[in-house]
Amino acid sequence: EANALKQLISQALEEAGEDGEKFTVDAVEVTGGGCRIPWVKSIILEAMESHGINKSLSLSYSLDDTSLALGAALLGSLEDKNVGFADADTKLAIDASREEHRMKLREEEQQMFALDKELTKIADIRNQIEAHVLEMRSARHTKHGSLLPAQDVLDAHLNQAEDWLFSEEAERATQSEMEDKLSSTLQITDGMCKLYTDAVKKEAEVKEQEMEEEAKRRQVERDTEEPDEEDHDNRRLPKKRRMEIVLKNKNEANELFGDGNYRHAAARYTKALSHCAKFVDLSPEDTKEVNGVKLSLNLNLALAYLKLEKLDQALRVCNEALHVDAKSAKALYRRATVYYEKKKWDDANKDLQTAMNIAPDDKAIKKLHGRVELQLKKQKAKQKKMAQKMFG
Repeated sequence: EANALKQLISQALEEAGEDGEKFTVDAVEVTGGGCRIPWVKSIILEAMESHGINKSLSLSYSLDDTSLALGAALLGSLEDKNVGFADADTKLAIDASREEHRMKLREEEQQMFALDKELTKIADIRNQIEAHVLEMRSARHTKHGSLLPAQDVLDAHLNQAEDWLFSEEAERATQSEMEDKLSSTLQITDGMCKLYTDAVKKEAEVKEQEMEEEAKRRQVERDTEEPDEEDHDNRRLPKKRRMEIVLKNKNEANELFGDGNYRHAAARYTKALSHCAKFVDLSPEDTKEVNGVKLSLNLNLALAYLKLEKLDQALRVCNEALHVDAKSAKALYRRATVYYEKKKWDDANKDLQTAMNIAPDDKAIKKLHGRVELQLKKQKAKQKKMAQKMFG
């Protein structure tokens, strides 16, 4: 390598003086990965001295890749200018030579790319074999490890595969040979570890099925949740026009609810409520009318959520309804229904007591109150029984 470098430098210096003109070297720029290695610097200076250039000349390292590229481009442009003075036949010969050189370089590049691709694939297969060996060595300590064959039998197979990986045969193996080795190794493993591999596959299938069922369950939950649709309707519509939109959505929701399509009904009630928030410049009478519609929408939406068994959403909407009208017997009754389903008997009883004071003749309120009282009695009896057990 040292002699080759020295010859290369000498050749460059000789070619520089071929025209007989004297030249001087004022500086030597060095670049590349080995430019700071002592023996490389020594060879460069010796080559300079052999051509009468002062050996004490210092080396410089200021050029970067961009400077080198610009220098190469400059030399190429000077060469093209020199070609400009040649005759037509000479130009054709030079162009043909350059094209042939470019094609050769392109062909070599493609060959290198193909080789690199094959080497990458070979390395990947090698890693698969090695990973398989490591996995099977640790498999004995896993859940299904007891299903593996005798340890000496399995170790012999794994040792053979591992030894082959570090053999000269593996180093010279082609992609096809490496693929064959991987396939044969896996086949032998599957044959001697069939009980183990079957158990692992079955467990994986069960887990995959559980994951699919969980994904379906979550999708159902998302489908029954209140849609979070982006609403870009920010128009300042007259009260009458906005109310028409609200009532249109409410009527559609009522139809959907009547058909048992509670999820889409909830979406329509929600959309109607979003439009209720867009009324502007309302008079006191208009405000009262809008609040009445909002109360009705919240009560209907709460009922839809109850049908969907979305109790947290139903409770939130009941609270919204009571925020509109704290003395609404229907809103109190609806919230008490939610509390009943959540088994919060005391909260339900409190709302029903208030509702009965507002609407003492409401049969639905009285009926639910009777059911709540029954649950409270059972709760007290259970607590009394537990206390007796604890304290005799």
